[in-house]
Amino acid sequence: MKKKKLVMGVIGADVHAVGNRILYFAFTEAGFDVVNLGVMVSQEEYIAAAIESAADAIVVSSLYGQGELDCRGMREKCDEAGLKGIPLVVGGNIVIGKQKFEDVEKRFKAMGFDRAFPPGTPPETTIQALKELLHMEEEA
Repeated sequence: MKKKKLVMGVIGADVHAVGNRILYFAFTEAGFDVVNLGVMVSQEEYIAAAIESAADAIVVSSLYGQGELDCRGMREKCDEAGLKGIPLVVGGNIVIGKQKFEDVEKRFKAMGFDRAFPPGTPPETTIQALKELLHMEEEA
C-alpha cells in the first residue's frame, strides 16, 4: 500500500522548530511519507510542495500566535492551484491571547481548514484525525 504523503511546516515568520521536529518524527513513525518544509513557510511554499510531491494533506503549525492571519485565504489558494479539497490541518498556538478553542476552531473551519487543534494536542490525536480525513484503514 502506498504511504499517504503529508506536507508540513511552521507557517509565517514563526521559527519554533522543536514541535515541528516532534510532529515530523511522530508522523513518520505512524507510516506517513512526510515532506517537512521546516520553519518560516509561506502559503505558497506549502502549496508548491504539495503539488510537487502529490501530497494527500497539508499540516500547518504555528506557535507564535499569528496563525489566524498567516492561514487566511489558504483554502482559496489551494483551490486555485488545483488542490481543491486537499485536507488542511492546523494546530498549535494559532491565535493571540486566551480564546475559547471552540470559537477558534469555528473560525478556522470557516476559512476552509478541515481540523484545528489547540496547543498541547498530542501527536496521536492529529495522526488519528489525518487517518480519518484520508480514509486510511486501521491496520490490524
